[in-house]
Amino acid sequence: MTDQPQPQPPGTMLADVVPVGVVPADVPPAEPAATDPPPAAAGPRDRPVLRAVLRWTAVVTAFAAFGTGTAYGITRMERTDVPGLATESDGRWAYPEITRPPLPSGSPGPFATVNWAEAHYADLRALLLPAPDGAMDDKALRGTGGWLPTKDFLPVFAAKEDRDEVGRLLTDHGLRHIAARGWTTGDGTRTRLYLLQFDTGAVAETLYGELTEYSGPRHAVAGATETEFDDAYPTDADSGSVTRYAYDEVKPYGAEHLRQAFLHAGDVVALVLQSRKGTTAAVPFQQTVTLQSQLLG
Repeated sequence: MTDQPQPQPPGTMLADVVPVGVVPADVPPAEPAATDPPPAAAGPRDRPVLRAVLRWTAVVTAFAAFGTGTAYGITRMERTDVPGLATESDGRWAYPEITRPPLPSGSPGPFATVNWAEAHYADLRALLLPAPDGAMDDKALRGTGGWLPTKDFLPVFAAKEDRDEVGRLLTDHGLRHIAARGWTTGDGTRTRLYLLQFDTGAVAETLYGELTEYSGPRHAVAGATETEFDDAYPTDADSGSVTRYAYDEVKPYGAEHLRQAFLHAGDVVALVLQSRKGTTAAVPFQQTVTLQSQLLG
């Protein structure tokens, strides 16, 4: 009795069972279908091409699946987890593009090795942080030609004896000029920036020590008679070339809650004040101090 050919598993090519072009004597030739002729079996030269096509098809399918998963992952992540998509829900202000002003030709930066005086050769007025978008400018701090007279700076301090003492210190240390800027945002937060420039970084550092120390300002600022060092201020936001002491007003607050920071950067001593009725938010204060520090550094 003649053995009949066994049915092959689905997807198995005939060429895998019987050599192409050879028909065993005991197997009758298959009758082709009347309507749909069978596809030609892959020859020896065709099989590598077929395997290559199958491999690339699998790769493309895998990358398509990976791409789909990546797109989903980004759309499911919080905006703060994706670089460049940080949200403003944490209270940060929207500032315009901030760049350091150009230096005069041939002048070094304030912390260049050759700049022994740590002098800022850029225009001090251009080193003031710009106001955030939508804020109302405080024209009273512009002074004359952008320079604030010393007499208009001293009322920052509460007591007359402190104003007199600070005035004497500024004169003794050879204050060159003061650049100032201020603004009020829509929520009522008032910001004031003061940059005081001296002849050298060493002179400015000495004055800095006369105005402030870790425990608090040596001369109380008007609006906050009692303050404490702001331990909540993130130290990783500090610039390596700028020294900072930041303070928070101790409760109960007065008419306004005042935050303040003293900065020393080369030949400049800076004072940042931010106040608001009720509570002054920490995030915009830290943001303002950090950006001003970066401009000076």
